[in-house]
Amino acid sequence: MTEPEGTVPEDLEQEASAGTDGDTPVEPAEAPAPAEPAPPTVEQQLAERTLDLQRLQAEYVNYKRRVDRDRELVRAQGEAAVLQSLLTVLDDIARAADHGELEGGFKAVADSLQQAVGKHKLEAFGVKGDAFDPSLHEAVFHAGESSEVEVTSVDTVMRTGYRHGDRVLRPATVGVVDPAAAVPADQVPDDVSSLTDEAPDE
Repeated sequence: MTEPEGTVPEDLEQEASAGTDGDTPVEPAEAPAPAEPAPPTVEQQLAERTLDLQRLQAEYVNYKRRVDRDRELVRAQGEAAVLQSLLTVLDDIARAADHGELEGGFKAVADSLQQAVGKHKLEAFGVKGDAFDPSLHEAVFHAGESSEVEVTSVDTVMRTGYRHGDRVLRPATVGVVDPAAAVPADQVPDDVSSLTDEAPDE
């Protein structure tokens, strides 16, 4: 028996209504859950803790070195400040010694002071004959030339210089002398006989 034209078979109509029924939605397939990472092994935990301890130890060593360096710098600066305040006293003692006035109890006190500042690494410099060094000497006049020196040298010391370790507390005030210039060969007088000249025939 043929169905009237324009009608839908019942079985197809049931399948279509089942696919569009709002009461039974089609759920999407669930994605698989990611696998949880494996917990670290005892060896890995030990290696991590060891690295942490090494890092803390390195930080402590660096901190201790920095503190020690800063403490030494502060101590040296304080020591240098005290020594610098005593330079005028040392100058007075040196002048008294030059004039023969350093005698008796005054000499004993002066010697004790010299020993005390020496223990704190105060060093005097600047004597006649020293090579001139602009980082150590302050030249205030030029004393000409001398054949006794090969480089510019200290000729007169007007005030002694002092340093504390590598730090110059006060440069020495000096007068300098330059080495004598060599006489050029073309300026030698003609009447000067050469030692290699032959003796005249008799």
